[in-house]
Amino acid sequence: MNGFVRILLWPISILYGSVTWLRNVLFDTKVLKQTSFDEVKTICVGNLIAGGAGKTPHTEYLIRLLEKEYSLAALSRGYKRHTSGFLEVSVDTLPTRSGDEPLQIKQKFPNTMVAVDENRVKGIKKILEQKNVDIVLLDDAFQHRQLKCGLNILLTEYSNLFCNDMLLPAGRLREQKKGYLRADIIIVTKTPEHATPVDIRGVIKEINVRPYQSLYFSYIKYGTLYSIFDKTEIFNIPMHLYRYGVLLITGIANPQPLYTYIKEYAGGVIHQRFSDHHHFTQEDIKNIKEKFIQIEVENKIIITTEKDAMRLKSFESEWKDFPIFALPIEIDFKNKTTEFNEQIQKYVRANKIYHRRYS
Repeated sequence: MNGFVRILLWPISILYGSVTWLRNVLFDTKVLKQTSFDEVKTICVGNLIAGGAGKTPHTEYLIRLLEKEYSLAALSRGYKRHTSGFLEVSVDTLPTRSGDEPLQIKQKFPNTMVAVDENRVKGIKKILEQKNVDIVLLDDAFQHRQLKCGLNILLTEYSNLFCNDMLLPAGRLREQKKGYLRADIIIVTKTPEHATPVDIRGVIKEINVRPYQSLYFSYIKYGTLYSIFDKTEIFNIPMHLYRYGVLLITGIANPQPLYTYIKEYAGGVIHQRFSDHHHFTQEDIKNIKEKFIQIEVENKIIITTEKDAMRLKSFESEWKDFPIFALPIEIDFKNKTTEFNEQIQKYVRANKIYHRRYS
């Protein structure tokens, strides 16, 4: 967005900011009610900026960290789903009913209860009615002030810090920057490998972390490609991708890091980009196949994200004889993995349910 457009939109941003400011004041002064749940631990993973900061891979990290010891549930609104209200997600749920990210989580972690509900308070109540869980992980609930979470984790992208952005619609901030003060943990996501200690100190200074807050830097780890229909068909990118031309299909908020990674190893890359959470149509699939056929190399494949694969798999019959692969991602922390894990465990172990079970 250029500067002139931002200037034109600034009056709307002021109005929007006034509304969100008043709303937060009403919650902070307890005029508007917040609901907390003493019988279960609640961990929110959210952000201040609209768009992808990596909430789902960070939620998956928490599941890996906690699933062996605790009974978990993951709750989100199910962005762009065609249903409303509470829905428990199964591995066979259509992405149009649940949203792509909840379905992705359920298929990767079948033992974790996954549900969607735009009203998080009602969603947690429904979960507790159906299953005795120790922890509810909330994906993208930082602005859902009706719920008072036990632990708030705020994400912000290294290349687009919340403190350098503007309010919607002139920028991408969902609320005023000082909303970060509600966070217990702040994670700077997608930190590049080349970030130096000087760079890191600069980011710390910009964010201005308060004494009660912990700050961590996470980065993306790319996994091994697998066929979206046959997960046994896999290959390692650094070892094999140089032999292939790639058609990269993305429907995510910020595909640039992924594109850069694939381009580093592939024999050539054509990127077909769609909007975030794009619902693919028959015409889209036709265009993707035509673009793939036009790639003039003998060895070629289609690569997409796991999130996009949830929606592309709905057209399984269309992909016969087309080599289409998903690239999984995980996150890890620069230098402070153990410290982060211990902070999460410390919060969870303060749970009176835990003490009843293990004392």
